[in-house]
Amino acid sequence: MTDSLLPGGLGRRGFLAALGVGTVATVAACTSNEAPSSGSGANVAAAGGDNATPGAPVTIGFSAPAADHGWIAAIANNAKAQAEQYPDVTFAPVNPTNDVAQQIAAVETLINQKVDALVILPNDGSQLTSLGRRAMDADIPVINLDRIFDSPLAYRTWIGGDNYGMGVSAGTYIGERLRAANVTNPVIGEVAGIDNLPLTQERSKGFSDALASYGYAVGPRQAADFTAQGGQRVTANLLQAAPKLDALWNHDDDQGIGVLAAINQAGRNEFFMVGGAGSANAMRDIQADNTVLKATVTYSPTMASSAIALARLVAQNRGMSDLVEKEVPTSITLASATITKENVADYLPLGFES
Repeated sequence: MTDSLLPGGLGRRGFLAALGVGTVATVAACTSNEAPSSGSGANVAAAGGDNATPGAPVTIGFSAPAADHGWIAAIANNAKAQAEQYPDVTFAPVNPTNDVAQQIAAVETLINQKVDALVILPNDGSQLTSLGRRAMDADIPVINLDRIFDSPLAYRTWIGGDNYGMGVSAGTYIGERLRAANVTNPVIGEVAGIDNLPLTQERSKGFSDALASYGYAVGPRQAADFTAQGGQRVTANLLQAAPKLDALWNHDDDQGIGVLAAINQAGRNEFFMVGGAGSANAMRDIQADNTVLKATVTYSPTMASSAIALARLVAQNRGMSDLVEKEVPTSITLASATITKENVADYLPLGFES
């Protein structure tokens, strides 16, 4: 995503830093083709390192919620496909479930089987924290995927999306577009996900903060439930309450199917919309440019592929060859890119089907 300028010439990275958003790790790249001189004290990563080289055989257990949502389905598919890339990995998934007790029981079987590593996307991070601790205490490294456990003692590495960054990306796109059109006092709607989830709260906070940097504020807001049905229901209510909109952000592209349906049923097209997560169907709509949907901000399920890759390296006591450090980092946050008609072709191959 381009580092588009916010008001005052402040780039998105600077904006995040100014708000106190810490980066997990910064890797400085050497821009010179010359090797560091001897005695310089410089630490550099070995050039040409290859983590794909087979290592010790390992079994990686995997657990995630039921695939009743396009994004979750892509998580499971990506994890399986990544594991199949490695001849030294045995992939051991348990049955997906939306029941916390059933997920705990299923992962306990993997712990008892003494798998070499676990990748867990918990239904509820808080409720499964003790399970992560149990695995770690049994010397089974846990890669905590997306929904984070309450304690860092419950996982070896966390990898997930940037929920606050999603909101910033959506708010920045909307703010730039409205400012370029010289719109004053815009009415900006928001269709959120599940309001009691921290991820929804973080997305809304990032959105509000980014809009505030333009002097704008969030207008009518409704929370849905990350389903197409919920998106359609709450959007119908929002549109009835707001006879005029200038822009709308929907947090989730699966939910967005219903959001767009409600917009079409209401015959509304005086505003533009931004989606969330990066589904393939949303990208195709953006590419066709025949709906109010003009952009989406990513929360990519490719994180599951990376989680399997990290679990393999951790289980094999290997690091990431392009990094100087000998160990895999403890936390990795994916960036949230803004997909528009101009760059959608680059991202479409990574989209998931809603």
